[in-house]
Amino acid sequence: MTAQELQDLRARIALTRLIERPRLDREWQRLRAQQTQGRDIDAAAAKLAQRIDAGIAQIQTLGNVPIKLDYDPELPITAHRDEFLTALQQHQVIILCGATGSGKSTQLPKLCLAAGRGMYGLIGHTQPRRIAARALANRVAEELATTVGGVVGYQVRFTDHTGPLCRIKLMTDGILLRELEADRDLRRYDTLIIDEAHERSLNIDLLLGVLRQLLIRRADLKLIITSATIDPQKFSEFFGGAPIIEVSGRGYPVEVRYRPLVSDDEESAELSLPQGVIAAVEELEHGAHGMRGDVLVFLPGEKQIRETARALQDANLRNTEVLPLYARLSVGDQEKIFKPHNGRRIVLATNVAETSLTVPGVRFVVDSGLARISRYSVRGKVQRLPIEKISQASADQRKGRCGRVAEGICIRLYDEDDFNARDAFTAPEIQRTNL
Repeated sequence: MTAQELQDLRARIALTRLIERPRLDREWQRLRAQQTQGRDIDAAAAKLAQRIDAGIAQIQTLGNVPIKLDYDPELPITAHRDEFLTALQQHQVIILCGATGSGKSTQLPKLCLAAGRGMYGLIGHTQPRRIAARALANRVAEELATTVGGVVGYQVRFTDHTGPLCRIKLMTDGILLRELEADRDLRRYDTLIIDEAHERSLNIDLLLGVLRQLLIRRADLKLIITSATIDPQKFSEFFGGAPIIEVSGRGYPVEVRYRPLVSDDEESAELSLPQGVIAAVEELEHGAHGMRGDVLVFLPGEKQIRETARALQDANLRNTEVLPLYARLSVGDQEKIFKPHNGRRIVLATNVAETSLTVPGVRFVVDSGLARISRYSVRGKVQRLPIEKISQASADQRKGRCGRVAEGICIRLYDEDDFNARDAFTAPEIQRTNL
């Protein structure tokens, strides 16, 4: 093999997958050193050429897999398609501020495919919660007319549904962090979408810090940071003035009713949380102006969900199914909320249903205004999960859950003064933990 033929072989390495290139390049460097020493490298060069050809064939196979790239014209993000594609071509980082219902979580991976991403590396799309990653993978696969495990896959703790044809990978942010241990440059990916960045969890903040350093080494990597309630300027400045794309929501009007936990009989008597939920459900049953739909109830934890479920069952509500939804439930029990049903359904959820996840058929939300929020106790030297009041941004996210498919009603089990006195945003987890 001549020196020019060996040089041509190296040029072909750039046509293989990103994750394979370092290994192939090291092999090429070894062959060049042997050739310089006057040794015969023909057999080894032929094997390297075969591996390169196999890598190029894999790219061609991915490009030949049929996918359906249709966009719903009713989704607000569709109107920004050209703006997004232009920004993706010209910039390494994009901040997308999309309101609830804008279609950002489902359409962004498709727009990245349309831009030619996902061929030389995966389009990685992170979600804060496992149930959201699974549900979103199913939805995107359905829209692309493929199946989960084909062009679209997902990976969460203990479960990996990705295959050799995968171009879009949904995962939790913890999974992406774990991959950094074995792949410090994340060469498996050519595009990363960090969704729900406003949650500012420890995982998300750590990822953003690592990615800012990684982008210097990986000029070919594209990063999209997105959320519904975000401070876009802060993120833009952190990434050196990255462009901001603002997308309006497609939310329907939601009527907000404040119903603090006070008994009608005695002004001073307080209702328990289950009693307040039952009162709200009965109000919706009789005073929803003919609206029909399911009810999503936000509660702080599993204990409150079990207590409220028992109270609702004891109330003998007609033609009503009660379903719990929290992180520790089995996958089968979690996915019951997506199955078709007759009659009314009441879903009792923790804040896992607050973002990313659209529970079908929900027209009403009952918000306790509480959640378990991780905090470090300096005195006790332990990380705790006390029940606290949620921020205004979280309350608005919960309200938006019932305005996704039609107009809805949100009943808050606290008064308006309480809401106005709350923090605008939840403090980042990095400020609430023992570093």
